[in-house]
Amino acid sequence: MVIPPQALPSSASYRPDPAILTLGDGFFDAVEAADFPQTVLRYRNQRWAEGVGLGALTDADWLTHFGRFAPLPDNLPQPLALRYHGHQFRTYNPDIGDGRGFLFAQMRDDGGRLLDLGTKGSGQTPYSRFGDGRLTLKGGVREVLATEMLEALGVNTSKSFSLIETGEALERNDEPSPTRSAVLVRLSHSHIRIGMYQRLAYFRDEDGLRKLVDYTLTQLFDETPGDDAPVRLLSLVVERTARLAASYMAAGFVHGVLNSDNINVTGESFDYGPWRFAKAWDPAFTAAYFDHAGLYAFGRQPEAIHWDTMQLAVSLRQLVEAEPLIAALDTFGDHYQPAIGDALLWRLGVKPREVEENRALVQSVERGLRISGVTLDRFFHESFGGQIPDDMPGFDEARAALAPYAPRKGRGHPHWSDTPCDLHIETVEGIWSAIDTRDDWTPLHAKIAQIRALGEALA
Repeated sequence: MVIPPQALPSSASYRPDPAILTLGDGFFDAVEAADFPQTVLRYRNQRWAEGVGLGALTDADWLTHFGRFAPLPDNLPQPLALRYHGHQFRTYNPDIGDGRGFLFAQMRDDGGRLLDLGTKGSGQTPYSRFGDGRLTLKGGVREVLATEMLEALGVNTSKSFSLIETGEALERNDEPSPTRSAVLVRLSHSHIRIGMYQRLAYFRDEDGLRKLVDYTLTQLFDETPGDDAPVRLLSLVVERTARLAASYMAAGFVHGVLNSDNINVTGESFDYGPWRFAKAWDPAFTAAYFDHAGLYAFGRQPEAIHWDTMQLAVSLRQLVEAEPLIAALDTFGDHYQPAIGDALLWRLGVKPREVEENRALVQSVERGLRISGVTLDRFFHESFGGQIPDDMPGFDEARAALAPYAPRKGRGHPHWSDTPCDLHIETVEGIWSAIDTRDDWTPLHAKIAQIRALGEALA
């Protein structure tokens, strides 16, 4: 059943722009949302709702649009399941696509960026295969926590926009079942994945590749396509994803599943499943229990993301010669090295200096973290402003390297007088246990408040 658009409270900041329709129907399939037994609002991202002109929605209207998926005015008339392929743990899979999600709406923010509202757990699509198209409530809660923490830590991430419990009992083989169900809505700077390019290359659709290159450059990067459009696109993706990899490392974050269908060409992180935050600086630490070879371990994430950009280059090879694409790929390290320096210095609360000086400091901090075994949360919490506490052993080299650096911000925010804010697995499981056993959402709201205080203190 297609639900007609509903009127919205007047807001000049709501700027609908369903640009994806310009690609044509060869890139997506029109689908319908599942008809859920109930819709109970569990999380509403009011600050981002206001940023896209939807902040004045009543909770009832919110449930209509993000639980029943009535179209937003002047936007997509029906949800679209996007078509893509991808490498999953380095094995090519042509049998994937939006299997439990769809693109619901597109709009511009105050800066003119094209943003997508996409779903997770909204029902079956032509790409669901044997899946039920649903999302567990626990999975939704985990994604809310991940995106809140990553945003606070300066990672370019999708935003969890809405989480609604849907009243179905789901069976899963990797967690106690039956378990509660939910539908999540994400706000993202596009859902164009490397895997979308791979699908077109798989079918040798050169016209489709050119169309997607032009769409990506014009709509997502505000660039005018020219003869070098494929190379220019790859260069931008390499730069953005190198910065993403660096920010993961500085945040101590392990995504867990860095398949090519999970890499957004804008360099924005999204799709959080088995993620973890590392306690210590352990390059071998993994998040996914099924990552037996450690392919996506903490220390291998830059390599994994670079490998995914290579798959984009392979796809674009159908449009241009190899040499300029190889040259663009080779710049990954040139972008990554200064980016991880900037990210770590930002988290330490000091102003950058010369590139080589920054690099030496980063190396000494990494060595200190490996030697000491101190938790990353404690180290960055107590060292913010450029003073590593004397009771942390193993950081003599880092203290000396840090001495010339000026603080970019003081420790006046109340957050620095609180305990370090962490999202280790024990913390996440404790939050979920309160919801699962007592339907107590207080720990979740308290953790989000603490995370947002961390973001304010770092900003």
